Amino acid sequence: MSPEKRAPLDRRRVADAALRLLNEVGLDGLTLRAIAKELDVKAPALYWHFKDKQALLDEMATEMYRRTVAGTELDPADTWQERLLKAGRGLRAALLGYRDGAKVFSGSRFTGTDHAPQLEANLRLLTEAGFTLAQAVHAGRTVNAYTIGFVTEEQGVQPLPGERREGYDVGERARRMAEFPLAAEVGQLLFDGYDEQFEEGLAIVIAGVGARYGIG
Repeated sequence: MSPEKRAPLDRRRVADAALRLLNEVGLDGLTLRAIAKELDVKAPALYWHFKDKQALLDEMATEMYRRTVAGTELDPADTWQERLLKAGRGLRAALLGYRDGAKVFSGSRFTGTDHAPQLEANLRLLTEAGFTLAQAVHAGRTVNAYTIGFVTEEQGVQPLPGERREGYDVGERARRMAEFPLAAEVGQLLFDGYDEQFEEGLAIVIAGVGARYGIG
């Protein structure tokens, strides 16, 4: 047995194994039984640490966040727009690191307070820029929701970078929709070039936040 498998079982080690397995089998194939097999333990051993699969997903999302912010520092000179851009880009990069990463993250709650320092700093920056606390929350939540929703759709087409689901051939789509020229033409905009798509959408969201609250 490897040293890793002999190590004492704890929540973080289970979440780490689950994240590794996630890239192989996806969220639908991620069962407690499969994770237990990966760790070379019996499935009931996991229930000492997680009462159900959702509790495990919460820990997985928390671990994804820990890895995202590890070693990163916020720039106090950021404008509020720059901070929201960085938040959206950082979250997307984290979610794309795992098959079904957006689905794991969506609806999960953090199991600790690892997110609190960055949340506090972001809220402080936005309120000092002129947002009320409620407006700052709405702005941050909207960027988060946009990012998670975008990546959910992106991973529906490209589960992992360089991997594409069958049925999303843009050229074939254009041929099938030839009698609808505008709809046929947008296939590439809808199902390709996701980096550019994301940046454009994020810019629209942030411009909308500024327009809504009258803060430039």
